[in-house]
Amino acid sequence: MHFNPALTTATLIRRYKRFLVDVELADGSTLTIHCPNTGSMRSCSSPGSPVAMSVSDNPKRKYPHTLEMVQSDGTWIGVNTGLTNRLVAEAIDSGKIAEFQEVSTIRREVKVSDSSRLDLAVSHGEMTTYIEIKNCSLVEDGRAMFPDAVTTRGTKHLQELMALAKEGHGACIFFLVQRMDADSFAPAAHIDPLYSKTLKEAADSGVMVLAYQAEVSPAGIDVVRPLPIEL
Repeated sequence: MHFNPALTTATLIRRYKRFLVDVELADGSTLTIHCPNTGSMRSCSSPGSPVAMSVSDNPKRKYPHTLEMVQSDGTWIGVNTGLTNRLVAEAIDSGKIAEFQEVSTIRREVKVSDSSRLDLAVSHGEMTTYIEIKNCSLVEDGRAMFPDAVTTRGTKHLQELMALAKEGHGACIFFLVQRMDADSFAPAAHIDPLYSKTLKEAADSGVMVLAYQAEVSPAGIDVVRPLPIEL
């Protein structure tokens, strides 16, 4: 995925009210922009960090600019969770995900119960796999981790995937690690022990657990390789 128009770089001043970020532009002026990330952004929201942002031509938007990525210790980190599903769908469609070959259809926002939807349903070969996708921006000691804050909703998604697997459907939880300074993936048990426990139960129940890494830069974002998973 390439950004067109090109992203603008700035310096992070602060993140607040979850969805707002103040940045300083190259000319010294300041700007308030939208932050499309509901997590804590732990390890990628330090004041003074370089950031890259896009701009919308939608005149109805109160904050036309959107935070796309933050740089930490020289590594660009994708923080726009609104792009994550698109990135994974494009990677599957282009054959970059080894576990999903001979893909015939990719459906998005698939209803699986009266109150819930999962991100993708991929028909590949003779089967269909339901996929829930999570954006991973947290790295500690070279290990990518999810979640970066307690996620009751994320645990519910795992339970829904387990129910689908029990019914004989293909089910997958897919972690997209949007930074290149990690060599493996693991659940963040020290942040959300219930999610970590449920992820292990899901894997034991037949849910496919995948973690793929994306190379992130202001030019674009590309899914490049799978990561080993430690449950």
